[in-house]
Order: sequence, then structure tokens, then C-alpha cells
Amino acid sequence: MLGKWALKEQRYGPEFNAIMFRRTTVSADDAIERAKAIYEPLGAKFNSSKLIFRMPRGGRVSFRYLETVSDADEYQGRNLSDAWVEEAGQYANAAPIDRLQATLRSVSKTPTQLILTANPGGAGQHWLRERYQLYPLPRSPQIIERELPNGAIHRAAVIPSRIYDNQLLMSRDPDYINRLYLSGSEKLVAAWLEGDWSAIEGAYFDEFSTERHVLRPVELPDYWLRFRSADWGSAKPFSVHWWAVASEDWTHPDGVLVPKGAMVQYLEWYGMQPGEPDTGLKMDASEVGRKIKELDGDHDISGSASVLDPSAYAVDGGPSIAERMAKQGAIFRKADNRRVASRGAMGGWDVMRERLKGNEDGRPMIYWFETCKASIRTIPALQHDEKRPEDLDTDQEDHAADAVRYACMSRPYTRPKPKKARPIDARPTYNDLVKAQPRTKDRI
Repeated sequence: MLGKWALKEQRYGPEFNAIMFRRTTVSADDAIERAKAIYEPLGAKFNSSKLIFRMPRGGRVSFRYLETVSDADEYQGRNLSDAWVEEAGQYANAAPIDRLQATLRSVSKTPTQLILTANPGGAGQHWLRERYQLYPLPRSPQIIERELPNGAIHRAAVIPSRIYDNQLLMSRDPDYINRLYLSGSEKLVAAWLEGDWSAIEGAYFDEFSTERHVLRPVELPDYWLRFRSADWGSAKPFSVHWWAVASEDWTHPDGVLVPKGAMVQYLEWYGMQPGEPDTGLKMDASEVGRKIKELDGDHDISGSASVLDPSAYAVDGGPSIAERMAKQGAIFRKADNRRVASRGAMGGWDVMRERLKGNEDGRPMIYWFETCKASIRTIPALQHDEKRPEDLDTDQEDHAADAVRYACMSRPYTRPKPKKARPIDARPTYNDLVKAQPRTKDRI
């Protein structure tokens, strides 16, 4: 990237203005030292207080931090020809990076460009993987297209690179790969080496398994209790889930035994802009309510068992979101919003985790049909909150997880305590002997 910028500055001179962004300026120390080695022999001058190179033909290369949308807003009104976000996978969502698009403006014929470089395994793995179609990682460069709200087509070049492509590093430091295995879990290192964007390191729900928890869609018994759970969103996605609760042990046609009391999410409506993870549809509550009622179909959906995000019940000068949805036939009650355990009560994440782990036989107590794509995509990718490890990072795309949490809290489940087996050589107690006697009318 630094070499590319040196060439571009030679061509466009003072019209070239580039910034490299990282979450902290300290993270850019190595890049700055490398830039000195490349730019200063060309005649560039470095201002250490402002972290900016004044290039030989009048162009500029700067190094800045970018962590939040507010940080990106500081650059509004600037005319950048190039922006580079290093380690984009460290961003839990795309909002700060997307805001930089407004700063890319060409004052003449200088082409503008935003470049992201990233590795799998970070908090932003899910949105990068979806937006740029990184799973499976392509073997050669490809163009990804997505339609913008105004109908225009945005094109991005996806350039895959695996560690073995870095022949200079491999020749100079052949032990580098061995040291990688000392720096993380086997799953994460494999993701780095192979470019596997499906592997999740440090996942909040590391119990989630596609093999254990995801089922092929089939007809479920009509008499099972059916209800909904929903997390509200407008600028952010809303997530509506339809559930069936097993009335008895039931065997899926593929041979999977679904235990009595297990919850099966058989339908999902995720209100996200196509190709834009964590971006909502901004639909009106009444419109959402009508669609929910339509998706209920012919099933007898229990309104008293259905649960909705408590924020939807807020009243601010008019009917609440929940009330407007109810007028369209989408009946809910307020969900229990406890996230983590407190005062001896289990939190929503604990209850959800217990269902993922399963019963005493190891069989899950919660399942998803393959068609519930948002849940399957986002829940495994969620990470722990760095400041509150018992909770998950709410800056991530957690809307489907919230709706699942509401559903689990509406039907709390805890695994039964394992029965304690008596040692084989233990002598029977007096109570054991009494219980073994036949019962008669005159026995007290």
C-alpha cells in the first residue's frame, strides 16, 4: 500500500491526499517506520507531531485513528483521494468505515479509492465475510457488486492473499508459521493460514454448532405450541422469529432426536438492507405488524406466549410500536430483557447457553431450520464485551441473538442435576430397606 501511494503521488502530485486509519495511532507505528524507509529517500518530509508526510510533488500521506462514527465525522469536508483501513476486522460493524466514503472526493481527475485490509478472526468477521463474499475465500481476485438505494451499482475488488503468497516473508523467516501456532487456538491459526472466514475465535456462544443445532426444514406437528419472539429495529435490523415447542420426543426425518421441550425456530424475518449487514429497512411498525400476521400463515400462533423487545412498548406522544403492531393482528407481550445473571436469577444469555448445551443426554434443547439464515450467520460470530466479559459485545450485529434470548427467557430451561450414583460397595441404608418392603394397610 505504501509503495502504491508513492507511485500515485508521483502521478497526481498535490491532488493526492491519503490517510491510513487504524483503531489507535499506536497501532500504526510499524507502518510509519516502513513509510520513512520508502518515502524519505524519495525526498518526503515527515512531521512527527502531526504524523504526516509531505511528499516530493506536494501530495500528503497521513496516519490517523478511527474507532467510532464520531471519529469519522471529524473528516467531513476533507478532500481525500485515498483512504486505507488497516485490520478492518477489528471493527465490530462497518459504520465508521462506511462514513469515510463521504470524504473521498476528487478535485480534478484523481481517482479516489477506499481499501480495507483484514484477517479472519476479529469482531468484524461476520460483516466482512457477508459483504465481500469471503466464504469460501476465492482463489483469485473477483469483483463484488451491490446495488445502492439510488439504483447505482457499487463495485469492489476482492483480492485474496494467503500466507504462502508472501514469498519474501517465507524465505526470510521460515519459522514464522511455527510461531503462529503459539499465538492462538488451532482454529484461529488454521483460519489465518487458509483464509477461512467461517472460523470464529473467542466466540460468545462457542457451544453453537451447525451440525448439532441446524436442521433441514420439514413439516412440524401442528399441535405443538407455536409462538414468536422479536427484537425491534428501524435504522438497525429488526428480527422476528417463529418457534415451535416439542410436545414429546420427536425424530426428525434425518434421524435427529428432538427432545420434549426443545424449541425449534422454523421461520425468520430479518429486516436488513440486502447486502448491508446491520443496516435496517426503516419500516413503519404498522407495516411490520401486517407482514408478521401474514407470515403467521395458518398456524395457531399464541399471542400470549409471543414476546417482543421491551423498547417497543415505550410511549412518546402516540401509540407505542407494540400497540401499532397489535392493531394489525401481531400480538405480543413484553419480553424479559435480563441479559446477565443478577441476585441469583439466571440471565437471558445463560438460559440460551443452557439450551445450546442441551439436556443430560447431550441433546440440544434449541434448533434452527437452515432457512433462518440471519440467526445462523450472526449468533456464532458474536464476541465477548471487552469491558464486561459476562455480556456480549453490543456493537456487533446482535439483533437475532436478542430475539432468541427473549424466546428462551419466555420458556426458561435449566438442565437437570445429574443423578448421583451410589458406590457399588455401599451398604443399603435403613430407609432403603424400608422402601424395599411390600406395602400393607397396617404398615406405618
